[in-house]
Amino acid sequence: MRRPTQHHNTPTIQSAWVHPYAGVPALGVFYNDGGDPPAGGAPSPQDPPKPGPPAQRTFTQDDLTALAAKEKAQGERAGARAALEKVAADLGFSNLDDAKAFIEEGRKAKEARLSEQEKKERDLADREARADAREKAAAERERIANRRAILVGLGATGVDLEDAVALLRVPDDADDTTITEAAEALKGRRGELFGAARTAADPSAQTPQLPPAPSGAPAGGPPARQTPTGKPGDRGREMARLRGHKPAA
Repeated sequence: MRRPTQHHNTPTIQSAWVHPYAGVPALGVFYNDGGDPPAGGAPSPQDPPKPGPPAQRTFTQDDLTALAAKEKAQGERAGARAALEKVAADLGFSNLDDAKAFIEEGRKAKEARLSEQEKKERDLADREARADAREKAAAERERIANRRAILVGLGATGVDLEDAVALLRVPDDADDTTITEAAEALKGRRGELFGAARTAADPSAQTPQLPPAPSGAPAGGPPARQTPTGKPGDRGREMARLRGHKPAA
């Protein structure tokens, strides 16, 4: 804090810590340190309480059983690791990690060989499936061609042949005799598919009648010629008379 500018008498002897003012002005002066230190020095902190003895834990039979099982498992793992290290040493490995790395590389190589073998087997199965599909398609084409040939031999052609193929009902493995019998039975039921004349009762067998020609145009052919009346040249002479070139006879 800045000292005031007022002049005051101060004692000649300066102690370690004194007020710059005396009397009433000294009552209004404060310092950040809180003033004079307390008599007797700073109080010593109290000694922290000493920790008491730890609480005694009681174990149940289940706790003892679990602890024994844990120790047993640890002993078994230690024994197993020691046995594995002995086996690795017998096989020529310096430690167990080298043996693990060697086994892992062998496993990966085996998986790679299996993957390659599986790929070859899958490719072979795909080729066999495609060959089987081609054989089935060829057999189906041959079966249809055989049926069409039998139907053509009975007289079916054109669109009627396609209809006859669709109406022919025989098993896929039927022989030529069975197909021929079925085709003859179909011809007996639907003779029109094999070139037989349609009956008069069949509406499609009747010849359609052409409608009358509009405004004299030919419908089914040229119109009949009319028989001329009078002598030849009468029409020309009549036209010449009307034009005044020649009197009427």
